[in-house]
Amino acid sequence: MDWTPGGGLSSDIEDRRGSSGGGGGNFGGGGIGIVGFLILLVVSLVTGRNYIGSYLSGHAGSPSPSYTQQAAPSAGNRPVTASPQEQRSAQLVSWTLDDVQKTWAKLLPEQTGRAYRRSTLVLFRGRTYSGCGTAQSQSGPFYCPADEKVYIDLSFWDELRRLGGSNADFAQAYVVAHELGHHVQDLLGVEAKVRQLSSQNPSQRNHLSVDLELQADCLAGVWAHSTAQRKIVNDSDIAAGLQAATAVGDDHIQRLERGTVSPETFTHGTSAQRVGWFKQGFQQGTIAACNTFKVGGAVPTNN
Repeated sequence: MDWTPGGGLSSDIEDRRGSSGGGGGNFGGGGIGIVGFLILLVVSLVTGRNYIGSYLSGHAGSPSPSYTQQAAPSAGNRPVTASPQEQRSAQLVSWTLDDVQKTWAKLLPEQTGRAYRRSTLVLFRGRTYSGCGTAQSQSGPFYCPADEKVYIDLSFWDELRRLGGSNADFAQAYVVAHELGHHVQDLLGVEAKVRQLSSQNPSQRNHLSVDLELQADCLAGVWAHSTAQRKIVNDSDIAAGLQAATAVGDDHIQRLERGTVSPETFTHGTSAQRVGWFKQGFQQGTIAACNTFKVGGAVPTNN
């Protein structure tokens, strides 16, 4: 991937690596919030590890989760001690963040008539606060609609490699672009609609979650389409991105962690679905090509 390491981090990055990693789960009002709770639930279901039980055992008597904007304690960026490898990863995340946001600032008005509003990306270690409650590294990267921020602990790249994915530059960039795809969904009202439908029909919650995640994969592919047009990526880069998408498929993770697959618990889609929808966005380059809800997440026939 054609980018140059070095320099400072993006003005859209909130670097909390010097201040996160400690403290209890009471940031922002006492609970992890409904999104944080659902993230732990998803990870528990997919991996078979009881993160919910671990959280509850350490937070007895905490208020019930609620999806509300939570007040965050004031904290500026503090000095960060990082290895050269970690700092390079931070610079890659920073470069990707700026490039993805620049791309959507152009494409979103062109393709939908709506203005793009920039997101902020929070780098942290271990644990920090978010508008959706406590953010923890075991949850993996995620987007919080309540504060319109992406949260990433850079140790996730080690977990991605453990799952069999590539942690090459474009694989990391794919993850960032996927999370910003959720921001685009938020700006378009898709996220709020899915939340409403999930509340009205809980039995469809997992299916709706899969469609939402696959659409974010497709939107990441739309950004990748732009990078290919600008000669920033090559075929090996795209292959690394597809390897990362394969590694985070529900079926792959369940088979790796538990030895069995339970499709009824899928929340992000199979490896084939995730690869297929990324390729759909990459090949078509349009938001309109990413209507996963219309086909129920089925892999596009042109892939």
